[in-house]
Amino acid sequence: MTETLVRPLKAGLIGAGIQASLTPAMHVAEGAAQGLRYQYELIDLLELEATQDDLPRLLADAEQDGFAGLNITYPCKQAVIAHLDNLAPDAQRLGAVNTVVLKDGRRYGHNTDWWGFAEGFRRGLPDADLSFAVQLGAGGAGVATAYAALSLGLKSLMVFDREPERAESLASMLSRFFPEAEIAAGTDLPAAMRLASGLIHATPTGMAKYPGLPLDRDLIDPRHWVAEIVYFPLETALLAEARRRGCRTLDGGGMAVFQAVGAFRLFTGLEPDAARMLNHFKTMTG
Repeated sequence: MTETLVRPLKAGLIGAGIQASLTPAMHVAEGAAQGLRYQYELIDLLELEATQDDLPRLLADAEQDGFAGLNITYPCKQAVIAHLDNLAPDAQRLGAVNTVVLKDGRRYGHNTDWWGFAEGFRRGLPDADLSFAVQLGAGGAGVATAYAALSLGLKSLMVFDREPERAESLASMLSRFFPEAEIAAGTDLPAAMRLASGLIHATPTGMAKYPGLPLDRDLIDPRHWVAEIVYFPLETALLAEARRRGCRTLDGGGMAVFQAVGAFRLFTGLEPDAARMLNHFKTMTG
């Protein structure tokens, strides 16, 4: 070990079924490059036979063990809020936390998911037409992607979900924060796609466990840009079909990497090298 690797730091991820997560490797590699002895632990509810009810104990254990922070994923992003001392404005607005900083005996909740999607979109789809987009999915990921797109200047958004009330709830919440935008829950997907300039996909469809397309392939037109959140696999059926039809596309890797970039910054107080983290991610998914 070189003399530069002197500062220890410990972080972790709380969630269910997280053994395949690439987040630990991204944090540890960037930490080593910045002179940290970085430990990143998986706190898997399934492995521990634990539930959301065990969050108070898991948070207390992390504090006792000297963790600088924790990433939070499914199914704990909402449940963890009740056990925090402070919420950043974005986490408060979204009602979801994916990053908890543990400092001076207090717990600070942040959301880097929305920023991760926004930064990936800004880099991967520059000059995209933001006049009107359709979003599929109004769950936890959909809240973050919609908030991100509207933060980037999207003028009109129509949200579709298998549970219509979820889409309506998300549209209502976002309308309060973005009163200048037109935001609505959709009922006629073919009609919306005929008018849309882009498509945001925020459901699990396309993951290895849930293969397939999230919509009729004939609704995808070459004029559409298509942004995906699934990154395992990186090339989903939706992206393959969109590229075949000549669409500009954005894979889910950007959101995965940039949420980690944001969390690394919060945990360490150091400025991460985003390009280096992107390259490392590509070596793991290529």
